[in-house]
Amino acid sequence: MRLLLPVLVLLIQALPGTLHAEPAKTDQPEGFTRQVVVDKARQLSQAPFAPAQGEVPQSLLDLDYDAWRDITYRPEKALWKKEKLPFNVQFFHPGMFYDRLVAVNVVDKGVVEPVPFDLAMFDYGNNHTLPEQIPAKFGFAGFRIDGPGDGPKRFHEIATFLGASYFRAMADDQVYGLSARGLAVDTALPEGEEFPYFKEFWIEKPGRKSASLTVHGLLDSKSLTGAYTFVVQGGKTTTMNVTATLFLRMPVNKIGIAPLTSMFLFGENTDERKVRDFRPEVHDSDGLLIKNDSGEWFWRPLDNPENLDINAFQADNVRGYGLIQRDREFNHYQDLEAAYERRPSLWVEPVGDWGFGHVELINIPTNQDIHDNIVAFWSPRDALPVGVPQTYEYKLMWNSGGFTHPPLGYVEATRAGDAGNGGQRFVVDFRSKALNLLLPPSKVEGVVTCGPGAVVSEQHVEKNEHTGGWRLSFVVRPNQAPSALEKVLPKRKPPVDLRAFLKINDTTLTETWNYAYRP
Repeated sequence: MRLLLPVLVLLIQALPGTLHAEPAKTDQPEGFTRQVVVDKARQLSQAPFAPAQGEVPQSLLDLDYDAWRDITYRPEKALWKKEKLPFNVQFFHPGMFYDRLVAVNVVDKGVVEPVPFDLAMFDYGNNHTLPEQIPAKFGFAGFRIDGPGDGPKRFHEIATFLGASYFRAMADDQVYGLSARGLAVDTALPEGEEFPYFKEFWIEKPGRKSASLTVHGLLDSKSLTGAYTFVVQGGKTTTMNVTATLFLRMPVNKIGIAPLTSMFLFGENTDERKVRDFRPEVHDSDGLLIKNDSGEWFWRPLDNPENLDINAFQADNVRGYGLIQRDREFNHYQDLEAAYERRPSLWVEPVGDWGFGHVELINIPTNQDIHDNIVAFWSPRDALPVGVPQTYEYKLMWNSGGFTHPPLGYVEATRAGDAGNGGQRFVVDFRSKALNLLLPPSKVEGVVTCGPGAVVSEQHVEKNEHTGGWRLSFVVRPNQAPSALEKVLPKRKPPVDLRAFLKINDTTLTETWNYAYRP
């Protein structure tokens, strides 16, 4: 599992453990419903945050990645394996940076039973002395869900809940890539980010013909608590219907609803690479896509900037957003092991109106592909009230990305390069079935707008016979030549907002492309 960059994530490793070593038993053993978790979250929010410490032996925390990966769950011990139910659950062992114990319960016909930790569940590989160092009463780091799909792998791993409030999923014929989180708190603020975590789960036992698996989670952190319900279903698109009820203990400066984290090292739009690499591109996602309440589709290519880059896109009653991996060509990556062309896209679709707010995109500088340096979430305009429950419902869809294309044309690729005299040339390829049908001499036009600080020139639109789409190219230059002093001591200038789309007559043909040009 990839770690976030140190600038935002060292806190997650420094936070102490948070759960009693023995899996907690519910106060209501029968008649379990989601309301039980909501009530627990409310009660927990009325008490001070009480992190526990020292639950995981230091010998486990000192394991390196290979040693921790050598501890594997025995598949024959999976929940419901012998019953041949549509879903199985396997568990992860604490250790390395997984320093919290998570309680897991099974709900069967309304009755709750804790899942006890058992050494016999795990094969410790070459870690021969570790079992004798584990306390008699212990817990898990997280769990994975195996379930049915629609492709050749009819039964495969579809989701994982592991580490703080992180979870991942994949659809048929995919590999794990970006992650989702339960909540983001004060991300990229100077005072540091707070990382809520799931301290307890309830997994409802599926029936023999169940098409989905329901998981409930209890979220906790210094500032708030939450009750989450995930209804997970695999297939060509792995979906999670999420209901989250939040209770604030204290005011929070910035809340991120339905946060996503991904990795972007370099791509076709990267004009200067920070590392030498045999691969043409390295990224789990290549763009942020937003669907506004007005019906406008908005595409922002991801970047690996020199400095922390935070962008807010107004999105009142947002209808959808996601981190998308549109590039599906192996030749563009040339990585046999990582298989970036098979990484899922993740689309968030709100249920109902979320009100006033914005989608925030954070690009964090990195020179390694082991870090998740991209964060995206929706943030409400107004601060959430303390002590008053706030419920958000949304659907998460993990897929190959095609389902997130807007009705007309979409951005297939963004390329950038030097244009001389301080300028930068942009080449944007748009594609769709509708654009393929438009042939010269169709009067397809590019509409390019540029914020203050720069000017656009050499704009040109032409048919791309190699893809069937249309290509827009233009040059952007600062609108003021640098002074003699700036040539010697260049000062950092604010980025200039660029937007572009294609139209024919008065008809808009494509989504809106957006970029931050840095003079």
